[in-house]
Amino acid sequence: MRDYIEERATQLAYYIIEHKATVRQTAKVFNVSKSTAHKDVTARLMEINPELAREARKVLDVNKQERHIRGGMATKEKYLHACAR
Repeated sequence: MRDYIEERATQLAYYIIEHKATVRQTAKVFNVSKSTAHKDVTARLMEINPELAREARKVLDVNKQERHIRGGMATKEKYLHACAR
């Protein structure tokens, strides 16, 4: 694997862990696609640093469990602002 990919995967994982960020948020910060960010953290990082990959995976799993709640809150906000006009 190329050095810059290994470095990027590691940086993505540290960012996710430190900020409890989603893949989408992380991809935006690092200016990569969601697919790239997800593959880096879940697949590539496991070969580079398995312990770091597991820590990042814990955060991603929590985000996955909570995403329906965040989606519902976003929809609620959308309609609250739409009705207030």
